[in-house]
Amino acid sequence: MATALVTGANRGLGFETCRQLGERGYSVILTARDEAGGREAADELAGRGVAVEYRHLDVASGDQIAELARGLAAEGRRLDVLVNNAAVSLNGFNAEVARDTLAVNFFGAMNVTDALRELIADGGAIVMVSSGMGELSAYSPVLRARFADPELTRDNLVALVDEFIADVAAGCHSQNGWPSSAYRVSKAALNALVRLLARELAPRGIRVNAVCPGWVRTRMGGSSAPRSLAKGAASVMWAATMADRASGGFYRDGRLIAW
Repeated sequence: MATALVTGANRGLGFETCRQLGERGYSVILTARDEAGGREAADELAGRGVAVEYRHLDVASGDQIAELARGLAAEGRRLDVLVNNAAVSLNGFNAEVARDTLAVNFFGAMNVTDALRELIADGGAIVMVSSGMGELSAYSPVLRARFADPELTRDNLVALVDEFIADVAAGCHSQNGWPSSAYRVSKAALNALVRLLARELAPRGIRVNAVCPGWVRTRMGGSSAPRSLAKGAASVMWAATMADRASGGFYRDGRLIAW
């Protein structure tokens, strides 16, 4: 049985993704930082016939990421699909909000992927749950070019993210071309990471893609969002199980969209 691991999966889009993966016959590792909520979610899915287990994980904690990776490796587990879904959208905008948002939405996804990449089977899939808000049209031409640079390195990308946080702290982010939204920057950085990882993992046939699920009715999206959880998760599922080997793309409803 193929195995999928989903972060931030105790509710909303992550939970629905786990449900749909289970329906497709995957054994699901459901992770969440809220232990009570995570166990309750796993129990609910198990009651629906999903082969599921809960693992505690705060993606902003390097120690917890390392513990999860060590535990899975010690058990001889292999992953066929990794869905980096965990994300936050915090109120307000200041240096603390910028740091906390990037710690989860960008660094969390990067660190989880780095820790688990050796456990992902050759030919497997990594899906980054992104957002159309990460599109580069919100940036100055200079920043847009830096994010989209085909020669962008991991170190340069991390430096870009750190530069944003520093500019917010210094009160000069707007004049330096940044949007006043840590969430937007986190998703643009995540999209850039997808392109880097796609190149790094191509020799192993692991496809890495970003997905915009659209504006979905979750606690983050709100009750007035036009899309159901099922519709949003369907885009994630498509990228996780796509028949071709396309990698390094940004998709909505199975169609490529602009970075």
